[in-house]
Amino acid sequence: MGFTRLTATKPTIAAISGWCLAGGLEVALWCDLRIGTPTARMGYPERRWGVPLVDGGTQRLPRVVGVEKALEMITSGDPIGAEEAQAQGLVDEVVSGDLAQGALAFAERIAAEGRPPVKIRDRNEKIEEAKARPGLFDDFRKAIARRARPVSCSDGTGVDRAGGRLESAARTSGSRGGRVPTGEWSNRLHAGVTASISG
Repeated sequence: MGFTRLTATKPTIAAISGWCLAGGLEVALWCDLRIGTPTARMGYPERRWGVPLVDGGTQRLPRVVGVEKALEMITSGDPIGAEEAQAQGLVDEVVSGDLAQGALAFAERIAAEGRPPVKIRDRNEKIEEAKARPGLFDDFRKAIARRARPVSCSDGTGVDRAGGRLESAARTSGSRGGRVPTGEWSNRLHAGVTASISG
């Protein structure tokens, strides 16, 4: 919706400390590289309230962590820590101490090594891996259906305050507040990530 639709004229590095959620993570994914402190936590919790990703998250995240992990992160809303983020490729380096100095040192090392960062839009290896698994989306949809359970919400938000789950599609369909049924969000997410794969 904002500058994440633009293309940077020079390499960019996101320096992440603490919580990096929703639009913050989408901005971090807009950058070419990401570093984080050991306390950094990243995720898309907005899915818990039926809010879609609107700044390229469904396009960039699968290219970085792979389609299956992206589906898991987006549909669950569960954040991941710095160590897991680095293992998944979401964070390029975890730094202790001063974050700004760590970012500068990281940038200088990348420049000295002479390896220009690859734009995320050009990183298609994990997309190609997903193309080789035609049943990936169906399998994931079935896995979500097995975990889904109806909940009772007295405040009308559609959120199970104890478990952080959305109501099942049957309970949300036609309810107040304009919430989208879980099944429909699954279809929209599938369409968004499929567009990423086929595009």
